[in-house]
Amino acid sequence: MPEAPYWYRWLVLFGVWVQYLTFGLVATSLAPIVGLVESDLSLSHVQMGTIMGAWQLVYIASAIPCGMLLDKIGPRWALMVGALLIAASVFARGSADNFNALILAVMLFGLGGPIISSGAPKVVSQWFTGSSRGLAMGIYMTGPAIGGIISLTLTHPLLLPLLDNAWQNVMFLWAGVTAAGSIIWFVITTHPAMKLSTDAEVVNNPVPQTRILLRLLKEPAVVMVLLMGVGVFMFNHGLNNWLPELLRANGMTLIESGYWAAIPTVIGLMGSLLIPRLATPDRRFQILIGLSIAAGSASLLLQFQAQPVLLTGLVLQGIARSSLMTVLVLILVELPAINEREIGVATGLFFSAAEVGGVLGPLSLGLLYDWTHDFDSGLFLLTAIAVALTIGAARLSHSDKLARASGD
Repeated sequence: MPEAPYWYRWLVLFGVWVQYLTFGLVATSLAPIVGLVESDLSLSHVQMGTIMGAWQLVYIASAIPCGMLLDKIGPRWALMVGALLIAASVFARGSADNFNALILAVMLFGLGGPIISSGAPKVVSQWFTGSSRGLAMGIYMTGPAIGGIISLTLTHPLLLPLLDNAWQNVMFLWAGVTAAGSIIWFVITTHPAMKLSTDAEVVNNPVPQTRILLRLLKEPAVVMVLLMGVGVFMFNHGLNNWLPELLRANGMTLIESGYWAAIPTVIGLMGSLLIPRLATPDRRFQILIGLSIAAGSASLLLQFQAQPVLLTGLVLQGIARSSLMTVLVLILVELPAINEREIGVATGLFFSAAEVGGVLGPLSLGLLYDWTHDFDSGLFLLTAIAVALTIGAARLSHSDKLARASGD
């Protein structure tokens, strides 16, 4: 860790958390105003759905180059670029007056988002060690959840009435908040220790990044983590997107389903602060196995209508969604095959692969519902994914034990 006062690393973590908070704000910013945007710009549901999913496709293509940029210029400047791209994206949304302009604005988010996703674990790996590293990752992962809650809960009851009921003004507000977040990051990173660490990293990274990328893809443990990342995102994104509708299919009203769908988010926020901190190297894989089992159990219990069973399933889903991805990234950045200077490329590769699951998860559950007219088959698919995650975690644990034994 660079030489700096002990408290400074927590200030750096706060800066990262702010970036992820604005990430969550902007990622969910269109969801509460879909009807207003469609009416104002004369968009169909199909067009609106295409717009909302456009950034994920760009994210898949840009995550690896963004990770390379992160390793090339260092997290200090890379996170600044990422935040400004996100601010530009949401500002352009407010300025859009037709389908093409809006979809291009949303696609711009797919360029800035991966820099934040890859930059956060790189910063944490530089400034935190041991159990505090897991705690730090858990803390910054609360950022997008809180950002999403703010966006989803405040837009209609508070912000629109204050801003002349113009959804464009809400977008401009989020642009200002995101730009302010980038300024906060810039101020925090003016400390000499951050400057020195960034300069040293840029100078001491002479290996071509395409060579690093190809080498990582030849590492069995890295490939396993990438495949598990696809599975985790399929589970999380699929269930998160369809959970309110799933609960309504179980007999709940629109209002009831909204309240019950919030349970995993609340549990997830608490879990993010506790579980990653416990995921020290000696028990990390056991926790990953436990989280995978919790995910599988949740997908089974959510098929029942009895409220106590449903509640148990939602709690287990919240536990799983809170830390599956965090612990997996923690394992990735500490694999023996990856050194600190390569974390940007490695996490860029991870999020590029994982976001494929982010697209396939909601799509698969939607298709299976159209074919079967219920969510049971989709939930069974998620159970199968959770079983595969459990097997993958066990294999990673076995590989880690062999590596430690050979090292001894």
